[in-house]
Amino acid sequence: MTTSRDVVVTILLLVLIAAVLLVGRRLRDRPSRHGVTDQHSVTEQHSATEQHSATDQHSATDQHSATDKHNPADEVQAERRELVAELSSMRMQAIQSAAATKAEAETLASLQRRIAEAEIDAARRTLATETERTRHAAELEASSVLLEARRQAEREAMELTATARSAQADVERRQHRVSEREERLDTDRSRLDERSASLAEETARLDTRAQELETAAEAQRAELERIAGLTAADAKIELLAAVEADVRRDVAILTRDLEAEARASAGERARRIIADSVQRVASEQTAESVVSVIHLPGDDMKGRIIGREGRNIRAFESVTGVNVIIDDTPEAVLLSCFDPVRREIGRLTLEKLVLDGRIHPHRIEEVHEQSKTEIASLCARAAEDAVIDVGITGVHPEIMALLGRLRYRTSYGQNVLAHLIETSYIAGVMAAEMGFDGTVLRRAAFLHDIGKALTHEVPGSHAIIGGELARRYGETEDVAHAIEAHHNEVQPATVEAVLVQAADACSGGRPGARRESLEVYVQRLARIEEIASGHDGVEKVFAMQAGREVRVMVAPEQVDDLAAGVLARDVAKQIETELTYPGQIRVTVIRESRATE
Repeated sequence: MTTSRDVVVTILLLVLIAAVLLVGRRLRDRPSRHGVTDQHSVTEQHSATEQHSATDQHSATDQHSATDKHNPADEVQAERRELVAELSSMRMQAIQSAAATKAEAETLASLQRRIAEAEIDAARRTLATETERTRHAAELEASSVLLEARRQAEREAMELTATARSAQADVERRQHRVSEREERLDTDRSRLDERSASLAEETARLDTRAQELETAAEAQRAELERIAGLTAADAKIELLAAVEADVRRDVAILTRDLEAEARASAGERARRIIADSVQRVASEQTAESVVSVIHLPGDDMKGRIIGREGRNIRAFESVTGVNVIIDDTPEAVLLSCFDPVRREIGRLTLEKLVLDGRIHPHRIEEVHEQSKTEIASLCARAAEDAVIDVGITGVHPEIMALLGRLRYRTSYGQNVLAHLIETSYIAGVMAAEMGFDGTVLRRAAFLHDIGKALTHEVPGSHAIIGGELARRYGETEDVAHAIEAHHNEVQPATVEAVLVQAADACSGGRPGARRESLEVYVQRLARIEEIASGHDGVEKVFAMQAGREVRVMVAPEQVDDLAAGVLARDVAKQIETELTYPGQIRVTVIRESRATE
């Protein structure tokens, strides 16, 4: 109902608005007559709409003032009445239309209400039908589920019954076995009781027999003591004294024989082990050089290397730290540097510059950086190959870097990294010949010269530096001690330390391992003989075995036995102080006394 009323009110408002708009349009379209102004006409129209009595008053006034029966005011008044009548007619039509619309709306609402009630009834009937159908289906499904559940319960009950019967049968069988076992246990217990009683009787009999035997033994011992005139303690002392003398004599003889055999075979066995070790390690002879030679495509390249006013050669030496020696040697220049790694970097840099042809300070710096990277990669690869060759693992990365630097370091012409590998091989063979595990020995022998990579950077001998590096980077104490003791700067305290010394001496002392120039070699031997000859009482001096042994002949009337030992120590100390030499030098003082009649 509320909706219908709103519709009717809306329609009435629309009709009224349309009527007002229509009247306004007609008033605007109607022309003014006899010079009457629009303002006067609008004023009079407004007055006509406000009050009907005012219209008559205005009309009387107009008639009194007018002189002609065709006055314009009468025409305006007539038009006003027509408009009012027309507006009243339109109002009545609007009211009638609204009433008709209201009636139609009420009829429509009633019709819609009846349709809605019919639809609601149909929906109720449909819902009831669907509910009944759903209830019936649910009842059928519930019956089916209940039937299936009953069947499942019956099956489970049957299975449980079968399981219970099986379990009951199993329990009965177990009870039967337990009963049989209890019967056997009872039988065994009875048998054990009988045996225990028998054993108790036998034990008592044996105890009695033992007492009888002990009494008889005491009687026999007393009879023997009476016959021999000695007690048992005195007889034991005499027997032990006699046996002890014989045993001591046998032990002394055996000890003497073993010592003699050990002295006789120790030297031969040591020589055999060293010979086998060196022979089994086939190494190349040294062929290292102390300088690097760069071959040039032509002598005009020397001028390009020098550059304008020496600019290029100064830049090269400043960047690389390597001295460039340019002499009259055709198509070649020499590179000299105390650091072999820097010398190798300089060699590679100069070779690349010569091959490229562009030689100027900026290009020298670029090629030098490339060469440093390449040499670092080569050092790392060389260290990895060496570690794989000797078969050790777990080496610290810092030690690996130092091992790579030893690829370009030499000691008396012998490549240090190759020397480490060879020493490790020899140490492993020695360990195998002597019959013990050589893992620690091979590791110590491989790392014994690691300090040479830092000798010019850190003060101290390479052996002490190597031991400190080994401890710093996680090596065991046995390895560190063997490294620092391989030149006797620390007293060797383990078998590994002594064998590392032996392996190092074998690698450095074998023929062809190390070389010196002839002039340096002769000068060194002459200086050794000169040092030994400068002491009092020395008659002759011989430098033997390439300067590794010095034999000093002394006058017996001037040097006695005690002075001979002092002289040997003095000569050795002076040689150690004044000379530089590979390995060790043995000083032997020979004092010979001759008497002829």
